[in-house]
Amino acid sequence: MAIFVKILHMRYQTLLFFCFFFCFLNSIEASNTYEMTPLDTLPYYQIPEAPMSYNAASVVARMVDGLGYRYFWATKDLRAEDLAFEPGNDGQSCSEVLTHILGLSRFLLRTIKNEVHDNSVTYPELSWKEQRKATLQNIKMASDILRATGDVSGLDIVFKRGEETSELPFWNLLNGPLADAIYHTGQIVSYRRSSGNPINPNVSVLRGKTRE
Repeated sequence: MAIFVKILHMRYQTLLFFCFFFCFLNSIEASNTYEMTPLDTLPYYQIPEAPMSYNAASVVARMVDGLGYRYFWATKDLRAEDLAFEPGNDGQSCSEVLTHILGLSRFLLRTIKNEVHDNSVTYPELSWKEQRKATLQNIKMASDILRATGDVSGLDIVFKRGEETSELPFWNLLNGPLADAIYHTGQIVSYRRSSGNPINPNVSVLRGKTRE
């Protein structure tokens, strides 16, 4: 009788093991499926929740988030012909403007991280998909740092050219690279309309959400 009970107990433990094992596998599969959903692959499908309080850093973070949301939708589903579009007046192509925005996002993030801007630093060439991802991640990281620190004091723009350095106050980031990135993102919206691929009409920059 004791052996019979022991066998039943072992079978019960085995059954529990396989139940937990299959639950674990299902959780992994569900997690992987969730990670692959379009809304989670890149930031700024919609604008994040507003900061809880008003201060210099939270206001700048909100401006950065506004840029991220605009950029996400201005660049979503761009085709090869959209990237190659040129206005025909010796202006930059859509692709060239997007490369400039990537550079501005790097400038923004370096400043927020209180790093020196060294013009001798080079970056590898990226595909359009990699470029879009890098730009959105730079913007999101800048916003996250601002929200976490809650402070912009001491964030001067420091340039390094050879052995010489120069500085500009943080104010210049607002009217310079940040405003410039928003300006050029609007340019992309105009370009893609001209190339026959207008932005999603349900985008609401006021609410920071896109109507389904």
